[in-house]
Amino acid sequence: MSNYLSDREAKELICEIGRRVFAKGLVAANDGNITLRTGENEIWATPTGVSKGYMTPDMLVKMDFDGNVLEGTWKPSSEVKMHLRVYKENPSVGGTVHAHPPVATSYAITGEWLDQPIFAESIIQLGVVPVAEYATPGTQEVPDSVAPFCRDYNCCLLAAHGALTWGADLMQAYYRMEALEHFARIHTEVIGHQKPAQMLTEAQVDKLLAIRAGCNNGSPAGGVPANRG
Repeated sequence: MSNYLSDREAKELICEIGRRVFAKGLVAANDGNITLRTGENEIWATPTGVSKGYMTPDMLVKMDFDGNVLEGTWKPSSEVKMHLRVYKENPSVGGTVHAHPPVATSYAITGEWLDQPIFAESIIQLGVVPVAEYATPGTQEVPDSVAPFCRDYNCCLLAAHGALTWGADLMQAYYRMEALEHFARIHTEVIGHQKPAQMLTEAQVDKLLAIRAGCNNGSPAGGVPANRG
């Protein structure tokens, strides 16, 4: 890639995309992550624990492709590993967006690929939307799960988690996230779900409960889900 944005331009654009994904309901609370490539081996990334709708440029973190923080005082999200893997697998990528678009995420929960040729624009803008295998959020399992799709697809659903889009630049990645949710809504109206929801296993839930306790200063509040697989 070439013609990278300046650091100031990159940070302002990330904050703008954050406001857009929040305003459109593609994320809730502190969900989601956004990255933008600004060099051969560096990106700007959103911090952990901050609503994408209320970010300011000073909150962002500059990192290299090995995950080292180069600039910024805020802590990067543990899920940045997933974004870095996309850049490593596909050198043409200039921006990534991770969100939890509600309808598209319902397909991530059932494990259904969005691959039916029912809508011309989706074929042009997105192509086939695969589903990556389930991985515990924040772990190395997540980048490993998305790696097989980074070169041959424009996005993927994350089983029982959300969605990840990428593009030649951040705007393209963002538009693909918008298009993904739009197509998922149309698909649901026309075809609907073909599979029942996949329940997480007891072992998978236990890992999530441990993460929740870490996010809440060790508090066990929230209860334990019933009917685990």
